[in-house]
Amino acid sequence: MSTMDLLGLRREQLKEGYSVCRLINEAVARGEGRLTREGALLIETGQYTGRSPKDRFIVRDEVTKETVAYGKTNLPMDEEVYQNLLQKTKEYMRDKELYLVKALAGSSDKYALKINVLCEDAAQAAFSSQIFIKDNEREGVDADFTVVALPNLKAEGEKDGIHSEAFIIISFRDRLVLIGGTKYSGEIKKSVFSVMNYLLPEEGVLPMHCSANMGKDGKTALFFGLSGTGKTTLSADPKRLLIGDDEHGWSDEGVFNFEGGCYAKCINLDAEKEKEIYEAIRFGSVLENVVVNDKGEADYCDNVLTENTRCTYPLEYIEHRVDEKKGGHPSTILFLTADAFGVIPPVSKLTREGAMYHFMSGYTSKLAGTERGIVNPETTFSALFGEPFMPREIQEYAQLLGTMIDEHDTEVYLINTGWSGGVYGVGERTPLKYTRLMVDAALSGEFNDVEFVHDEIFNLDIPVKVPGVPDEILIPKKLWKDAAEYEKVATELSGKFKENFHRFENVSETITQAGPR
Repeated sequence: MSTMDLLGLRREQLKEGYSVCRLINEAVARGEGRLTREGALLIETGQYTGRSPKDRFIVRDEVTKETVAYGKTNLPMDEEVYQNLLQKTKEYMRDKELYLVKALAGSSDKYALKINVLCEDAAQAAFSSQIFIKDNEREGVDADFTVVALPNLKAEGEKDGIHSEAFIIISFRDRLVLIGGTKYSGEIKKSVFSVMNYLLPEEGVLPMHCSANMGKDGKTALFFGLSGTGKTTLSADPKRLLIGDDEHGWSDEGVFNFEGGCYAKCINLDAEKEKEIYEAIRFGSVLENVVVNDKGEADYCDNVLTENTRCTYPLEYIEHRVDEKKGGHPSTILFLTADAFGVIPPVSKLTREGAMYHFMSGYTSKLAGTERGIVNPETTFSALFGEPFMPREIQEYAQLLGTMIDEHDTEVYLINTGWSGGVYGVGERTPLKYTRLMVDAALSGEFNDVEFVHDEIFNLDIPVKVPGVPDEILIPKKLWKDAAEYEKVATELSGKFKENFHRFENVSETITQAGPR
């Protein structure tokens, strides 16, 4: 059965092949949003200003029962509950006109997924047209996977067997995503990402939550990191070309972007520090929940609606880019962390097993209570630097990473963009200019002829020299006034690494031993 038949849709219901310009004009005419002074489409998403992880489900069926790592992240949905919500979706769409966006997930000819996005809102159709790779020349309405986005269709919570009025349901058997009750467009983007993360490992391709860029020498680099670690800032390097800012695959052919656009955070956006993002906000881009005055002027520092303000724009709006959206096998991988405890070295080199360990750990720290001046850094572990979007067992992705590192002699570094000389509130954050120099040294191969010293607590190898960086910055202990306090804090953090890693079963001893001791 085709997806159209499964959904009970007729071809005449579909508004197909609309340009981004037309979609934006329709969104304004329908009252879904308005234009800012720069010409961007501004929309407000109401109650849901971010993803709703408790409302995201994967249908448990004969396809997924043995292959999806069900649990707190991948919530299972019984077939009966799914069929009920599918029927409600069909009834809701029966006489509606829907925008059809034909797109590709993946810039690889070999591994791209043909997707259809069906939207009741023109604004979400404009978003989908810009975030995914356009596939307007495809004939017919057949696709490998279909996403249905109906923000005005609300579920009945417990009566429908779920938690609220919102639902995000992935059925791998039916090759279908159903999204209802939320206007937050990031659910569309991340649902497709989750689909790719499930399908690609079966083909020996490693899906990754990372940014990627390319040097003038043609060498590719990957940047992994959770929110606040500097992933976007460090990968948007004017000396290098951006391949993509968020989602990629690593195959036998090299690295390829899953997307055709970017979905950048806008809170506190600075025209000088983030020039390329700032200049990408113009006609054709879509702003979510940014505060704008009556003159259409945006205030990117105003978080009255949410801290998670966003802008979507096509990669073509970035000056320094790779138009093909792909590159060769990465010569360097950078894992970024923002350690608020001030004990992780600012740069260290990882072994293959160390890379797998830190890939599975996905560590950074977040700051709690800072609005009241309370110093309280908290550890955060998100496996693969994107655990909420990984349907399979974490070890499966880590093994793929290890295989790729072996096959392509990729070097991996851990970069701490966070604090040194003490915990947050006592120490200071490593200056961005020094972090950039460390990243440059890693990407240029300057560490190949440098001596390393071993950090016994975190089991890391630290270079003793980085051109342009003061030597004392490289060894965290040297910047602490109280050596005993450093040992105490470092030991506590290493213990949290080990405690977190206990959740992984059947992990090779060589990987476990590559972590903090």
